[in-house]
Amino acid sequence: MTKKNKPAAPTAPTKELPGNDWEHYRLYKEVREAIASLPIYFRTETHISGIMATDLHTLNTVLGATIEEQVVRTLNLIRNAWDPDEKYTLYSFVRQPQTFPDVLLRKTSSSEILLGIELKGWYLLAKEAEPSLRFQNTAAACDKQDLIAVVPWVLGNVISGSPILFEPFVESAKYAAEYRNHHWQYIRKTKHDTSIEIPQGVSPYPAKSDQILDKPSSDGGGNFGRLARTGMMGAYMEKLDGVQLCGIKTVYWRQFLKAFQESTTDAEARTALKRLKQRVQQATDLPSPKAQSALVIIAELERLLGFTQ
Repeated sequence: MTKKNKPAAPTAPTKELPGNDWEHYRLYKEVREAIASLPIYFRTETHISGIMATDLHTLNTVLGATIEEQVVRTLNLIRNAWDPDEKYTLYSFVRQPQTFPDVLLRKTSSSEILLGIELKGWYLLAKEAEPSLRFQNTAAACDKQDLIAVVPWVLGNVISGSPILFEPFVESAKYAAEYRNHHWQYIRKTKHDTSIEIPQGVSPYPAKSDQILDKPSSDGGGNFGRLARTGMMGAYMEKLDGVQLCGIKTVYWRQFLKAFQESTTDAEARTALKRLKQRVQQATDLPSPKAQSALVIIAELERLLGFTQ
């Protein structure tokens, strides 16, 4: 390991993507499009009901790995989307938990790997209004065609139902690692040491035992690797805040559910419910069926909490 000292700020890293002369370039493009289309094709037998409003924010911990496994299954089921000419019939997506990257597109009969995906689920209504993932892998562990994908999801009826997906965030894993380090060292404001220890001798698709994490010299808050705090995902997260769930914007559901801590008083809970109901009733751009769905959910919350007259 060698320590990287802080020189004068260099130019921000640029994306080094596969060129169209790469023999698998079309596959690379089709896989990216297939990931973008996941919300259309995703199906799951998982169904959640009877969970307390105070526990909803923990769903990513409970269901995160399950969602990621089902995303991989979906990618294999929609093979015709990324392999329309059946050129890669001997290849499939394979999940490898606890190893980087999370998912490999590899040949079934050998160790040949075409690309990797670091796949992370994000429960949209979690307390934090941003993905909590920490991507700390060094850039040398990523090949040009490797991706990082953050897949946002919620329950179909907000407080119950089966998980549904929304547009994933997809970026070059190599670029994400390089920009993360650039932001840590040269963009964020701090008086602490910004140097980073970079592991040496790393190559793509490392073994589980390989040391592949970049390590900051000073990170008391444990923030290194949080891509959502580098600005890289800013426009994407802002877009998702406006997505409507049963007629109510995601950001309003999140604010409402955040109010339901175990220490919340009945008066505060009533106020939060009243505010949410007013947002539905005052909105003029909501289709009636969606507005009614939202009001039904609010009525059910009132009943469960004993707030009905």
